[in-house]
Amino acid sequence: MSNLLDYEINKELGECYLFMGEYEKAKEYYEKAAENNNEFSAPQMGLATIAVQVGDLDTAIFHYQKALEIEKADNAFTGLGLIAMTREMHAEAFEYFKNALDLNAKNTVALGGMVQEAYALKRVADVVSYVENFYKETKDPQIKITLAGCLINLNKKEEAKALLEEALAELPDNEDAKDLYAFIAA
Repeated sequence: MSNLLDYEINKELGECYLFMGEYEKAKEYYEKAAENNNEFSAPQMGLATIAVQVGDLDTAIFHYQKALEIEKADNAFTGLGLIAMTREMHAEAFEYFKNALDLNAKNTVALGGMVQEAYALKRVADVVSYVENFYKETKDPQIKITLAGCLINLNKKEEAKALLEEALAELPDNEDAKDLYAFIAA
């Protein structure tokens, strides 16, 4: 029982020091938490976050992958996707973001990354269902604009126009929606 309590205390201290930007102390406590209990991925995620903050992306990859061995979590896939994006490994990034969204359809960062990579890879058609699922889960009117952009790219202008009209009804001052609507109306 004390190992679980030690784990919780060390994890919490790691989180506190991470929040304060004291990475060495945070690392120390996350490592202790991982030693206390290796059944939880949180210490590995914390260590990955520290590595990203200090610019050590190879170490971050190691910890994200270690976290995934413990528990398949969307945040670990998202972290790997973001690193792959920075390294211009577009296909890998796309797959990491896809894996994240398969676990959590409401992961905003993964959706944004996947859409961006879809354009880079000319795979916009592959992302539409994920954007639609995100909208179904969140009802975020901003996502209608993202979906409309995808549909314009796929030459489905009438569907895009209808979505933009809905989005503008909810967000009348949205410049992106106005610009896309003007683009397809031209």
